[in-house]
Amino acid sequence: MKDSTNEFQDAEGSDFEDVSKKDDAAGTIVAISLSLLVVVASSIALLYLWKGQDLVIERPSSALSSWETEYRNLVGANDHSLSGLDGKGVVLCVVDSGIDLSHPDLRSLELKGWRDSVNGIDDPYDDEGHGTAMSGIIVADGGLKGISTGVDLLVAKAIDNEGQGSASAVADSVDWCVQQGADIISLSLGGGQSFGSGLFTTDQLEQSVDEALDRGVFVIASAGNDGEDDDGDVGSPGSIEDVICVGGITRAGGIWSGSSEGDNDGRLWPNPILPRNDPDKKPEIVAPGHEVPVLMASEVGNSGWWGWSSGTSAATAWVSGSLALLLQEDPDLQRENSSGRQSIESVKEAITQTSQMREGQDSHDDHYGYGHLRIDRLISHLDSDGALMILQKGHNGTA
Repeated sequence: MKDSTNEFQDAEGSDFEDVSKKDDAAGTIVAISLSLLVVVASSIALLYLWKGQDLVIERPSSALSSWETEYRNLVGANDHSLSGLDGKGVVLCVVDSGIDLSHPDLRSLELKGWRDSVNGIDDPYDDEGHGTAMSGIIVADGGLKGISTGVDLLVAKAIDNEGQGSASAVADSVDWCVQQGADIISLSLGGGQSFGSGLFTTDQLEQSVDEALDRGVFVIASAGNDGEDDDGDVGSPGSIEDVICVGGITRAGGIWSGSSEGDNDGRLWPNPILPRNDPDKKPEIVAPGHEVPVLMASEVGNSGWWGWSSGTSAATAWVSGSLALLLQEDPDLQRENSSGRQSIESVKEAITQTSQMREGQDSHDDHYGYGHLRIDRLISHLDSDGALMILQKGHNGTA
């Protein structure tokens, strides 16, 4: 995680790759398969180009499709109880590097809104590629299948073509998401915490996130990708108390090696942090974060339409899209039907009870959180116990 209070990076770092760069056996097979398809497609494309038509290879590799299915099974997204849910009626805002609407899996998508906080361009675009990948995890509808294809999607560009963005640009984007009626804001990015974060803050982004939370907006943010050289805590804004901070796991359910660790005991140096209590220990949850199938944007050096990405960015998008299913199932949790942070607090409490802990775990873990995402359990829990009961506990000050 970059140690800075005024610059934010896509949480993927150097692990955002297309399939052709994978160096293990499975990746080699995928790369060879794609290469053969590209060669065949190129010869056909010349004919189609003479006719003024576009040619698109319509499907991702079998490996990517298999990985997507494995992850959907792991988090309970393929459970039959969720078959009627697609996020319809929920407004979700992705703050990232933009979106490439020319991608074949996004061509039927109608954006609810677009903002460019970097260059001020009116029409949607993505000159880095990360935003297209993250949005695709949520709304892809073609070769890959997003977790909540029916959401009303807002996209705010706050990250430039080098994968960086200023705190002011990200804050402006968060404010815009709130103004546009977002129920969920997905932040697959992060930076260093401001001094005194958790006690007080003068940081523009952290203030914007706090204001969004006060309005009942769920804010989901990456834990960070410095797990192999950890600085001791998750990045900002994932470090903010009521933000749902997300770490990454593999298809086998183990922690992804790059996923950042939370510091929940408190410290005085180098940046004071108060001890954190349940249900606000960081990260709160982990989700698919290793070799996650994603969409690849055009004109940014990619060799195909589909690839994979490793990092807590992808995990964040998985949780954001999954929460849209929950808010569709229980509209009382949506911001217009909730008072302040009540819905957020009730869902965070439910996360501690429904996430799947790893073997031998019986409480929060500084890497694994309260467990890995199980959206089927989360929805079933709030359906059976009732969000109202948890909200009433919060209102009485006993939760």
